[in-house]
Amino acid sequence: MATKITPKKTTRKPAKKAKKGFIAIVFSFLLKIFLWFFPISIAFVVLFKFVPVPLTPLMVIRYFENKAAGKEIHFSHDWEPIENISMNLQKAVIASEDGTFLTHNGFDFIAMQKAYKNNERGRKIKGGSTISQQTAKNVFLWQGRSYLRKGLEAYFTVLIEVIWGKKRIMEVYLNSIEMGDGVYGAYAATEHWYRKDASNLTLQQAAGIAAILPNPRKYKATSSSSYINRRKDKIVSVMKHIGKIEY
Repeated sequence: MATKITPKKTTRKPAKKAKKGFIAIVFSFLLKIFLWFFPISIAFVVLFKFVPVPLTPLMVIRYFENKAAGKEIHFSHDWEPIENISMNLQKAVIASEDGTFLTHNGFDFIAMQKAYKNNERGRKIKGGSTISQQTAKNVFLWQGRSYLRKGLEAYFTVLIEVIWGKKRIMEVYLNSIEMGDGVYGAYAATEHWYRKDASNLTLQQAAGIAAILPNPRKYKATSSSSYINRRKDKIVSVMKHIGKIEY
């Protein structure tokens, strides 16, 4: 009588266990990064409340861009306390970049909504980013438009508004932003464009620097195009209506 051989059933439990183990390792790794991110990011924000920002991600990116393109590498950046930066320049960037800087909590939702609607219609205008948001992006983040970067920008914006305050935000902003090709900050910009000290700018000169901020490598603060000259006049007009700045 022939014996019936029943085939053994194979099981894939070890493979499933390995998969679950891998997921657990990845989850644990991501959790550690998440938990370490907060104390480290807060520590850097606290540090830069008191210490000048020596370098920004954009400065590094521009260096490698110019090197890859075979361009002559020019880099000018010197930190200047806000007390030594012309009040005209402070008013000019408020008039040009963020009219509600002194009163908002980091975000201008009305400006953001207007920018969104106009962009939907295909109009090319500046975004709704405030000076606080621009500062957070320039100091702590990379360039780009991803949701991740925008989320981190919002996070750092809240941190610097709470920890730094308006005066420090303006000081870091005016010392870190790109104001020409290889030119960063008010001290370097006033020397580059006007051959003078950052503390002594006229309304028109301050407006000239603020007018080129949307694209400082394309536009010139002196010997400007008609477009930039119109921007200068508009900025000067708005500056005259900005009262005394009290941080």
